[in-house]
Amino acid sequence: MASYVTTKHSPLFPILMIVILLITLFPIYWIVVTSLKTPVENILPVPTLYPHKFTLDNYQKVLLGGSLRNLFNSIFVTAVSTLLSLAIGFLAAYALVRHKFPLKFNVVFLVWIIIVKMLPPVVLAVPLYEMFSKMHLINNLWGLVVVFQVYTLPYCIWMLFGFLKTLPLEYEEAADIDGASRLQIVRLVVFPLVQTGVVATAIFSIIVAWDEFLFSMLFIRSPELQTLPLAIVGYIGEFETLWGQLMAISVLAIIPIIIFVRFVYREMASAYSLGLK
Repeated sequence: MASYVTTKHSPLFPILMIVILLITLFPIYWIVVTSLKTPVENILPVPTLYPHKFTLDNYQKVLLGGSLRNLFNSIFVTAVSTLLSLAIGFLAAYALVRHKFPLKFNVVFLVWIIIVKMLPPVVLAVPLYEMFSKMHLINNLWGLVVVFQVYTLPYCIWMLFGFLKTLPLEYEEAADIDGASRLQIVRLVVFPLVQTGVVATAIFSIIVAWDEFLFSMLFIRSPELQTLPLAIVGYIGEFETLWGQLMAISVLAIIPIIIFVRFVYREMASAYSLGLK
């Protein structure tokens, strides 16, 4: 029965897809609808599926409250930390795949970074805070970019290692015979062939950096330097939650990540297809 339902030629398959789509998109719809409601309508005992009175006051209050600055902070930190993780992760993964290390150092290194990634962030917070304090990188967006590598770099190394592992060595050997240097081989041969892997890795890195909260809370003190997750928490009070404004700033947090991922995927997928030609 299950195989019959999931078959594309089954008449129940479109219905199943519509149900899954509605379940997936309903939370986003609810966030948008709530952001367009008045404060009174948001606290009604019976929730309404659509606003009886549309209002943009929630967005106005959020933008005038400085959330736009927090949005740009998140974009900056996410973009720079992702580019840094991809650059370092790509070179590290390539070295681990193509070079033979004594005593299986590459295996030890991979196991070590995944162990570090599995540690609770609180365990790393205290020594990192002490080290960054001495380096005067507390309350600094560049310091936040560096500390985000604890989250993003292990992802990048492991994911790119898997993609590079599947790349046949014959392509690089042919380029080497033609007289290409190692840097040219990496830039002109290896990188174009694994661009889809770079896209997937970039998307994961973006999501991880965009949603990070703990280190942002510990390393950033000034309100003007706060990232968007910290600004979102500010709308949840001890005695009151500003639901309209909370959903409005959540919409602002969703839109850039969708646009960014869409742009990265389209551009790099196009470059990958051109590289194969």
